[in-house]
Amino acid sequence: MDTPALAQRLAQRFPEVLEARGEVTITVEADELAQALLHLRDEPDLSFRFLSDVTCTDWPGLDPRYWLAYHLLSTEHRQRVRVKVGLPPEPDPPRVASAVPLFPTANWLEREVFDFYGVVFEGHPDLRRIEMPEDWVGHPLRKDHPLAGVNTQYKGAFIPPPDRRGL
Repeated sequence: MDTPALAQRLAQRFPEVLEARGEVTITVEADELAQALLHLRDEPDLSFRFLSDVTCTDWPGLDPRYWLAYHLLSTEHRQRVRVKVGLPPEPDPPRVASAVPLFPTANWLEREVFDFYGVVFEGHPDLRRIEMPEDWVGHPLRKDHPLAGVNTQYKGAFIPPPDRRGL
């Protein structure tokens, strides 16, 4: 099945399917995520059985503010698909069901998104920071997190803004 045929096939089940630059993206509501992933994994003519990545973007001032992207691979059919989910700014922290029960590889991927963006994956077996120190306050990839000139929070030092370093 080529990319346009895949997009056509997915449009039978999902209302929002986009084909662009040889890639297919499905957008679903947060409460539909688990069912969408299950369908993509278990349908024999799709067989997206490998979750290669979970990513997030932050768009302050927009609703939805946070966008999760799940990148799936079908080795059997040599196809890829992206599943996008928008999460509103409220409640904070944003919440969505964990994909770990369906794709064990989601474990560390969701922990990274939790650590850097603060998205809570409900039902995750071990949701805790993976990169930042446990006592770090905030989520460094959120657009409202300061970029520089802030206390490092774990060493008590002060890092000046980039334009004032070395003066």
